[in-house]
Amino acid sequence: MTQRPFVRREILVGAGLLAAFPAAAQVLAPSPLTRPPLPNAYVALDTPQGRIVIELAVEQAPITTANFLRYVDRKLYDKATFFRASRAPGAVDYGLIQGGLQNVGALPPIAHEPTSQTGLKHVDGAVSIARTAPGTATSDFFICIGDAPYLDANPAGTGDNLGFAAFGRVVQGMDVAKKILALPTPGKAINPVMKGQILDPPVPITSARRVPVPTGPDVTAPPKL
Repeated sequence: MTQRPFVRREILVGAGLLAAFPAAAQVLAPSPLTRPPLPNAYVALDTPQGRIVIELAVEQAPITTANFLRYVDRKLYDKATFFRASRAPGAVDYGLIQGGLQNVGALPPIAHEPTSQTGLKHVDGAVSIARTAPGTATSDFFICIGDAPYLDANPAGTGDNLGFAAFGRVVQGMDVAKKILALPTPGKAINPVMKGQILDPPVPITSARRVPVPTGPDVTAPPKL
């Protein structure tokens, strides 16, 4: 897939990421493993467009996955929506969809886990947490439709170079994510940079629950990183 450079700036500005922050101090240092790796968790997001099943990388991104599961286990995502569909100009199958509570009833923010620490990447189907400055992420998350390496941490970059914290991937329902990406976006954007990206009506998340390991021919294989 061809990367569109201007899309990177659009997405980063939309998340408030072009300002410089003393980011390094807000990243939790990894600790050495002294136990067997933790098993991944799975969460099903039900919407009127269909079901999306997410595999959470519990071992690689413990803080971000624990945060996501707090919202799931407290059924807070049952009040959430997919409210944003950011498409590359001229494309209907490349971009991201964003969901969450939009800070309404959100839990306290969490420390940032950059991809340079977790080893996860923003590949097609990656699930990542939205943020402004490092250490501000709460409930909102997004799903990548198409590879988006410009969202990964870039230690050689200037300013806020920590990227977003990927913490899982879609294992079932990428067709549903693509349907949401293609929906009309005439909604009013609070942030002018998101003009033309706000779903109206938004897509409600009617249920977010832990589920067993999914099986079947439609389960997406792990990406080759």
